[in-house]
Amino acid sequence: MLYTNLKHIETAAYQTKMIEENENMVVICGRMEPASIEVYRIAEELEKQYSHVKFYDMEFDNPESSDLKNTLEYYNIANIPLVAYFRSGNLVNVSLGNQTQQQFKSLLDNSFQEMAKV
Repeated sequence: MLYTNLKHIETAAYQTKMIEENENMVVICGRMEPASIEVYRIAEELEKQYSHVKFYDMEFDNPESSDLKNTLEYYNIANIPLVAYFRSGNLVNVSLGNQTQQQFKSLLDNSFQEMAKV
């Protein structure tokens, strides 16, 4: 279990359901280690500004995360966290490894083409 304030995805079936039900969605797949923890913290802050985006986390080492990792097999998943951006059920962007808040915001804006709600 990841100890974040984000909504948790624990099964591949729930992940699929959330992707289908949410127009704009971000899944952060990582561990409780420094790079992932920083991205979780940033996501928790940005979640307040991006009310049109649903933020979720998923344990990288959970066997159920293999569906997400298989979807992204094109990318080199050597770096975690893996952040997947879904719009209308489609993968629209991916980031790997640690990132700053500005980088995360830029990816959100580019992925969902809406400005943050202040």
